Amino acid sequence: MINNILKDEEYKHLILKQSKETIELLMAKNVEFAVTANLKGLHFEPALPKSIKSKLANFSLFVLSNYTYTTISLSDTTMTFEAGFGAENFATIVSVPYISIFQIVIDESIIFINTLATMDDLQEQNNFHDKSMNVFKNNPSNKDLLD
Repeated sequence: MINNILKDEEYKHLILKQSKETIELLMAKNVEFAVTANLKGLHFEPALPKSIKSKLANFSLFVLSNYTYTTISLSDTTMTFEAGFGAENFATIVSVPYISIFQIVIDESIIFINTLATMDDLQEQNNFHDKSMNVFKNNPSNKDLLD
């Protein structure tokens, strides 16, 4: 049942809307915040050097304050901001799809959580592959191919 809800387009739309509207409210009230986001969904322009990107966690915290806060831009599906990374403060524009935002945090309090950000397309592909392989293995005609 939970998978049906998590994959439901209406639910996805609701989460995207809540994420965007929460950020819009914080910006309207001039409140700095942080987001934890699934790195797999993010885009960096220019791309981060491997030496920096390899140090980021799969779910990384981005503190949106000071200069970075002033660069936030919102579209229908994505939040973008400028940020500096690493000791050399490598400058890049980070594009964060709302679906990739796992948490919105003020100070140390989580005010929004998105379970969809934890879903992994690779996991779904692996599940499909496993199911396909099981069907293949269970077919008696294929037994000779596996020995």
